[in-house]
Amino acid sequence: MSPIMYVLLIIAVLILLTIIAFVPIGLWISALAAKVRVGIFDLIGMRLRRVPPAKIVIPQIKAEKAGLNVGVRKLEGHFLAGGNVDRVVKALIAAERASIPLPFERAAAIDLAGRNVLEAVQMSVNPKVIETPAISAVAKNGIELRVRTKITVRANIDRLVGGAGEETVIARVGEGIVSTVGSSNSHKEVLENPDNISRTVLSKGLDAGTAFEILSIDIADVDVGRNIGAQLQTDQAEADKRIAQAKAEERRAMAVAREQEMVASVQEMRAKVVAAEAEVPLAMADAFRSGRMGVMDYYNMMNVVSDTKMRESISGMGKESGPTIMPDKK
Repeated sequence: MSPIMYVLLIIAVLILLTIIAFVPIGLWISALAAKVRVGIFDLIGMRLRRVPPAKIVIPQIKAEKAGLNVGVRKLEGHFLAGGNVDRVVKALIAAERASIPLPFERAAAIDLAGRNVLEAVQMSVNPKVIETPAISAVAKNGIELRVRTKITVRANIDRLVGGAGEETVIARVGEGIVSTVGSSNSHKEVLENPDNISRTVLSKGLDAGTAFEILSIDIADVDVGRNIGAQLQTDQAEADKRIAQAKAEERRAMAVAREQEMVASVQEMRAKVVAAEAEVPLAMADAFRSGRMGVMDYYNMMNVVSDTKMRESISGMGKESGPTIMPDKK
């Protein structure tokens, strides 16, 4: 064999290996064995569009074996849109087995909306139980009740796109429990008939606008909590006490301020008296110098002052010793 033939043979082998590596021959054979019409050029086109052929062909085989008519173009388009092809196909198969009407377009829309379409179909067949946390509610007599419920829901396929989730259902049920317990005159009424909560809450149509259909609301547990009414009264009394103490402190401060003002006024008057008394010697000296007052006048004035002090002293001693009782003369 000539060297040229060797070169051509090597080139042919390389081309064959490249084709085998680029085209999933094994996947194409599996599709033929499952009687799924997938052309070799379709697989090459998937490679060129950077779509893994296995993520399209294997779900297509599942759909064909389940009797679903889903084209390769739809599956590839859903993958390019960012969807989960295998999960959508499984959801379509589960819906077809459960006799739930679910076209491919709706399943793809639910998957692209971020919801698990397979879980939604399974929840439609097997309802899910949602357990709420302890919801605190207060009856009219001020007693707190903590209620736990179990909500049995079923997925509503028609409202999965745009419908509210589990958080909304739990919030609405909690609102209904608070309203029902709050309208009860006593917590004993709720403890005697806890099923009234279920009936009242269930009759409000809380599943409107959600992606679920509420089948039942069951009371799991009811615990008696604090006496909120008594606590509020205690807090109010404490607040009133603090207000009264503040007002009393304000009045005391005002009384102290008035007393200080009076003391200051008395001290001011005393200072004025001392100042006036200090001017008396000066006035007397001026009177002596001007001749308006003589020495005898000064002595007479001092005699009057001494006599006045003596009289005041005598009258004071009489008040301290009391009246003198004269003995009877026989």
